[in-house]
Amino acid sequence: MGSRPYRRRLAWGAAALLAAGVAVPAAAAAASEDDGGRDVAALAAGHAPKKAKNVILLIGDGMGDSEITLARDYTVGAAGRLNMDKFPMTGAYTTYSVDKNGKPDYVTDSAASGTGWATGHKTVNGRISKTPGTDRPMTTILELAQKNGLATGSITTAELTDATPAVLASHATDRSCQGPADMKACPNDTIAKGGPGSIAEQSVNHKVDVLMGGGRQRFDQKITEGPYRGMTVTEQARKLGYQVVTDQQGLRTAKSGKPVLGLFADGNVPVEWTGKAAAVGGTAAQRCVTSNPERKAGTPSLEESTRRALDLLDTPKAKKNGFFLQVEGASIDKRDHAADPCGQIGETAAFDRAVKVARQYAAQHPDTLVVTTADHGHSSQIVPLEANPPGLSSTLITNEGQQLKVNYSTNTPGQSQEHTGTEVRIAAQGPLAHRVLGVTDQTELFTTIRTALGLR
Repeated sequence: MGSRPYRRRLAWGAAALLAAGVAVPAAAAAASEDDGGRDVAALAAGHAPKKAKNVILLIGDGMGDSEITLARDYTVGAAGRLNMDKFPMTGAYTTYSVDKNGKPDYVTDSAASGTGWATGHKTVNGRISKTPGTDRPMTTILELAQKNGLATGSITTAELTDATPAVLASHATDRSCQGPADMKACPNDTIAKGGPGSIAEQSVNHKVDVLMGGGRQRFDQKITEGPYRGMTVTEQARKLGYQVVTDQQGLRTAKSGKPVLGLFADGNVPVEWTGKAAAVGGTAAQRCVTSNPERKAGTPSLEESTRRALDLLDTPKAKKNGFFLQVEGASIDKRDHAADPCGQIGETAAFDRAVKVARQYAAQHPDTLVVTTADHGHSSQIVPLEANPPGLSSTLITNEGQQLKVNYSTNTPGQSQEHTGTEVRIAAQGPLAHRVLGVTDQTELFTTIRTALGLR
């Protein structure tokens, strides 16, 4: 007979299946412990788990439960539901990183957390898909997908060389080594020392089929070593066959079957919403402005980029072998650091629209596993209106016409607000989605994707 924790997980799986409208046969109760609790949903459905052909992984950077709740309350109401709330399977995972000796570091950064799901192994904060002690490269899920003939893509609203997209297609001692001129912290990663070069150089050298985000300033840097010496990274990309696009029009006219590099801003892509940042003693009640004068006309939204990426990944290679696509809503985190509730909510709403695109695609392609999660928790907290927090706070007027107070107190006023070490939500639909049930660890997401795609 199965262990008590396994029976508990079976109950969770059955409950989730019932909520999703799936009949649960009594045979599921007889599942053996050898199944490890991971095939609960498949057993309950009365058949072996199906292999996924495609995986879409959506990462809300810094999108803890508080950030989700804040966006929900503001945009669709306390009783409403976001697109990311509608997945049939929902669990939580732990996000801690480690020190160089492998001991827990309870609050992760985006580099270490991304390395966790990208490689299946934990590392030190600041490191990109390399080991914590010996600083050696670890194979990523994108590299495995490419090795197995899948098409691949990575989309972000940050610079393409920022930590979360970097973990898929590069290996760096430090996340700061984004362009050829940024290699101070990574002396052994330089091409002159036999290393792979900067994150920007590695990303295009990997021949990822679709790369989209900001960070044009990194790709405009001159390469000083190796076979592309004297070129910019953008020129290197063109030499490698990339179509380089910089706006909506270029994205619309890009052709499938040839790799695409989309660079939509010099730095991070400007956020969609603006408003007053939180302040000591609070702010007057405000409505967020759903526009940003710093966001240039013709800048694709994350929703548009996701939809177009799915079109561009519709290649003979993907039709035969499938694809892996990662989509990051990066500035939920960045506006949380800045204690900017309107910027943060707008980016969560923008990310949620990308989630909707992914779920619509999966509805038409049921062999697609869609997973949405975060890399770590962050600082925003919804507090009572009468509260007088010691840090920064702001009062918002929601779309329901109600007032809501949000507080940022993970660092002293004037300093960047900090990540938190809380577990975060993970939700999924499609083949092997049941693997996200219960409380797992970030590294297990790597195994879920690898198993779903049958990667060797």
